[in-house]
Amino acid sequence: MLYNLLAPLAEDLSVFNLFRYLTFRSGGAILFAFFLTLVIGPGMIRWLKKLQRDGQPIRSDGPESHLLTKKGTPTMGGLMFLLSASITTLLWADLSNIYVWVVLFVTIGYGSIGFADDFLKLTKRNTKGLNGRFKLVGQALIGGIATVVVMAHQPAALSSSVALPFFKDVLVPLGFGFIVFGALVMMGASNAVNLTDGLDGLATVPVMIAAACFAFIAYLVGNQIFAEYLQVHFVPGAGELAVFCGALCGAGLGFLWFNAPPAMVFMGDTGSLSMGGALGAISVITKHELVLAIIGGLFVLETVSVIVQVMSFKLTGKRVFRMAPLHHHYEKKGLAEPTIVIRFWIVAAVLALIGLATLKLR
Repeated sequence: MLYNLLAPLAEDLSVFNLFRYLTFRSGGAILFAFFLTLVIGPGMIRWLKKLQRDGQPIRSDGPESHLLTKKGTPTMGGLMFLLSASITTLLWADLSNIYVWVVLFVTIGYGSIGFADDFLKLTKRNTKGLNGRFKLVGQALIGGIATVVVMAHQPAALSSSVALPFFKDVLVPLGFGFIVFGALVMMGASNAVNLTDGLDGLATVPVMIAAACFAFIAYLVGNQIFAEYLQVHFVPGAGELAVFCGALCGAGLGFLWFNAPPAMVFMGDTGSLSMGGALGAISVITKHELVLAIIGGLFVLETVSVIVQVMSFKLTGKRVFRMAPLHHHYEKKGLAEPTIVIRFWIVAAVLALIGLATLKLR
């Protein structure tokens, strides 16, 4: 909104010329989202505590320490994450860009599903929440609609194809199957972040790392000169998503202020589903869906640990891990929560660097 209002004034007042620069608006979005989250955070936490007198329901089959350390902490803190990132994007991004609206649609849509899930957990006082089948159908519908819109606005050569990392010009055409693929990417990213969100600050920092990487990727693929130099596929208009990624980083930094151990508030499905879905949508638009699996490799590891645990137990009656997802396995082994969280952050940072390396290793 600020861009749309102030950019036309740049010709008359040079001070407003800064708003034409994507880098300036992305940096502005980081700072604005950070301070906005700090401003709305305390009031929202007080409201959530009043709404949830007993806090988030804690899994009875989870780590025993959680029954003591996590009890009474309110959830749905992802609302501040969601509000801050959305408001910041509306203020700092070019609202004539269709990709901005697609990502906001996915973010708010998935956030609404997460909100319903959190609300049912609180009202029913259990950890089941929204029916799993209903949740997946809602995610698939939102992801499918978003993918169709993206396909309609991208060059024909790219719209229904998957780009392979490490290869210059390889595109795998999927036709209408790309709608299913795009929806699955968003659903997978959303639920993977949700599975990772189990310890104070554990999911927040990897989401910020992934968002920072995709801000860089969006900027490069949206610039024809840089795209040709790096031999990545040029996606006109994708660069504007760097502003949204900046808003995501700033909101995450602000949320971490309240979510750092010991957490004053939990993200809940409201935050984890929306942030994961947003990353998935950005990867589909920038044609870096497979790179997301590398940059967000920590989320993949957490998801795989759950799949392996379930399959092993069903087939052999034995568990591979002491508890899934993976971070709970290390809790059961006796590692302190801050140790697990920081080590997982390090893993996320290393995987992000490997993912970014795919831009040049072609």
